[in-house]
Amino acid sequence: MDRTYRIKGCACCPDEGLLASRRNFLAGAAVTAASVMSGAAWPQTQSAKPAARKLIDIHHHLSPPSYIPELVKRNTNQRPLVEWTPEKTLEIMDAAGIETSILSISEPGVWFGDDAEARRLARETNDWGAALLHRYPGKFGLFASLPIPDIDASLKEIAYAFDTLKADGICMMTSYGGKYLGDPSLRPVMEELNRRRAVVFTHPVKADCCRNLIPGVGENTIELATDTARAITSLLFSGTLTQFPDIRFIFSHAGGTVPSLTGRLLAQAASPEGKKALPNGAIVELRKLFYDTANAANPWAMAPLLKLVAASQIVYGSDYPFRSPKDTAAGMRDLGFSDADLQAIERDNARRLLPRLA
Repeated sequence: MDRTYRIKGCACCPDEGLLASRRNFLAGAAVTAASVMSGAAWPQTQSAKPAARKLIDIHHHLSPPSYIPELVKRNTNQRPLVEWTPEKTLEIMDAAGIETSILSISEPGVWFGDDAEARRLARETNDWGAALLHRYPGKFGLFASLPIPDIDASLKEIAYAFDTLKADGICMMTSYGGKYLGDPSLRPVMEELNRRRAVVFTHPVKADCCRNLIPGVGENTIELATDTARAITSLLFSGTLTQFPDIRFIFSHAGGTVPSLTGRLLAQAASPEGKKALPNGAIVELRKLFYDTANAANPWAMAPLLKLVAASQIVYGSDYPFRSPKDTAAGMRDLGFSDADLQAIERDNARRLLPRLA
């Protein structure tokens, strides 16, 4: 199967040639997860032998065939996802020394305003991701997607992801239609995730409230980090973190702007409302969370994070295909960590979170 795509138009204005090639690709890729698991649907490719294989990448995106037309249709300007292939991913992993990547969907997630479509996309994405795990043993893990805001369907997908697909955890967006993770409507989902002691990887989205605010500056520059901060704040002051202590949250991009906002969060936690939601204080809850290195392998992001948490709460994440895994690893190694702390960030903390990797 030909998995090489060329975009004739620009990324934000794809032409009919791209759409036609995608239709042809989807027609050829319309296989079930079972057929992929059997090996019939994937070419037998051999990856180059890595020089050193020790990294576990917690923040590594996949782009299933059924998801790509949604991105093209909505002009999301995410060309790296449109061009994503498993073969290219394996090559990049080997070049960076990544042993295992935990795959997850990127923003904007699977919900585009239609619950039925979200259910379909979530199931197809999860089946396709699980098929990759079986096709390439040891190379991939999976954070399964949920069709939020459809709560009943999300509960069913949690059961399917863990009990049938044996997913490593769940991927949630930081917000859904302006509702953040501490919203009361999500309580049944949080209850079930807590019952299962689930790992929940969160990915920020560009919030509807805050688009095109600064001419010439894309929303990714500011809004993704800010939406992560909103999500964490929502979890804190809704009481979700204290009520559901067995969920193990991972936040992208070193927690966004939360490290620099910690002083303000502590002040809010000292208010009567804050004390009710956070009887143990905000700092205790913030230090239980995990934070990845995606877009943060630099002193300006990592220094404030290290004031908030120890290296034991940081996990390596590359944000591939939007960022270079090799550059992320090199950036972390230039920050002066001890060998023990670097080993924990690059590998051991992920193994502690996801015992299957051990």
